[in-house]
Amino acid sequence: MKPLILAIDQGTTSSRALLFDTDGNQAGLGQEEFRQHFPANGWVEHDANEIWKTTLRSCKTALKNAGADPAAIACIGITNQRETTVVWDRQTGEPIYNAIVWQDRRTSDFCQTLRDQGHSETVQEKTGLLLDSYFSATKIRWILDNVEGARARAEQGELAFGTIDSFLLWRLTGGKSHATDATNASRTMLFNIRTQQWDKELLELFSVPESMLPEVKDCAADYGVCESSLFGQPIPVTGILGDQQAAAFGQGCFDSGMAKSTYGTGCFLLMNTGSELVTSRNRLLGTVAYRLSGETKYAVEGSIFMAGATMQWLRDEMRLLHNASQSEAMAQDTADDLSVYLVPAFTGLGAPYWDSDARGAIFGMTRDTGAKEIVTAGLLSVCYQTRDLVEAIAADGATLQTLRVDGGMVSNNYLLQKLADILACEVHRPTVIETTALGAAYVAGLHIGLFSSLEEIQNRWRLDRAFIAEQSEEWRAARYQGWLEAVERTRS
Repeated sequence: MKPLILAIDQGTTSSRALLFDTDGNQAGLGQEEFRQHFPANGWVEHDANEIWKTTLRSCKTALKNAGADPAAIACIGITNQRETTVVWDRQTGEPIYNAIVWQDRRTSDFCQTLRDQGHSETVQEKTGLLLDSYFSATKIRWILDNVEGARARAEQGELAFGTIDSFLLWRLTGGKSHATDATNASRTMLFNIRTQQWDKELLELFSVPESMLPEVKDCAADYGVCESSLFGQPIPVTGILGDQQAAAFGQGCFDSGMAKSTYGTGCFLLMNTGSELVTSRNRLLGTVAYRLSGETKYAVEGSIFMAGATMQWLRDEMRLLHNASQSEAMAQDTADDLSVYLVPAFTGLGAPYWDSDARGAIFGMTRDTGAKEIVTAGLLSVCYQTRDLVEAIAADGATLQTLRVDGGMVSNNYLLQKLADILACEVHRPTVIETTALGAAYVAGLHIGLFSSLEEIQNRWRLDRAFIAEQSEEWRAARYQGWLEAVERTRS
């Protein structure tokens, strides 16, 4: 029997586990949703213990569905929602507060204070990031300042911080490993991505004790061994990547200029920039694409907060459809000259606006506007937001010819055709759209020699379908101009 790789894909709305064989074929899947907590306007939290429990159950379900013996699992790879922040007790492993999710905006005012004080340039120069509440640093500070006794305990070395990968690794190894990889570290706003070290000046700026921080390792590395009690035997954890970097890894985006866009809860476009860290002048992010054998490759990234989450809102809150798959048929039955725009700024706007005060709105409705028009506007908002990112990339001097796409939304042919129409570039969907989990499997397998090289992984990529623009430039310009006007109204 071929060895298997267990890929843990811990996302914003669900925990998933997938088993892959060494040919990249999916052998088993387990998935479980968990609760979203919204304790105040703009606040988003998760129960970290629930994340752990759903992750563990998903792993066991994947094994059961594959009919696999745990002895066949050669290694574990982890990929995760990035920036989401957990602080826990080093003795008990118990979180001292709910995980504060990447979407959370509670520290926006503090970020504005730091910007007013002139810290933006230093933060971007060291981290590649814009000074925003999206990232982990201000979330850690908030927990330490708002949970009774937390700051004193942290300064005494009693508390640990981690993004979700670190928290899961801690639990998998029974508290023996407190580590993260360079991609997740690069999203904390505490990690200098030029020196590849935690930065003392940033730790002081955000009032975070260094003793809380995990060890930063290569993406493919020895992260420890999971406890035998979990799966019946010890299994090494040999790879970690943040979810968007994992998707790029699974898409084989190893050459400078290659780009992918993932459509999950949010939308994240990464373009590989090789050994060069590009400092965007158009409000995109510089980030670590991956680090292997001590060598760092960088990427430029645009982050959109609401993609699949918009469709989830239309389903769960507005009840305009029963499941997301209905959206394709509804959209195909909608006129191509749709003038309705849904701006999903429910937690503010991400790149390239970075406006935490913007709020969601629907514009252009008429008396005959119904469910299908609003659902279609939700789908098109994903395309328009991607166009925003592509325009910013172009302004930074890079040209996008082809975009590889993945994530749960890309099974929707209408969405991808409109994406090609609005971007005026080819959109390529691979045969395996589970590229985030696949990337985690690849990086874990690479470390133990199941895959020989990045070239071998890149050569495994296969095209399912190419979507080519069909609409005129006049149509494209008119639709996008309407979007820009709608966005401006949400901001004013």
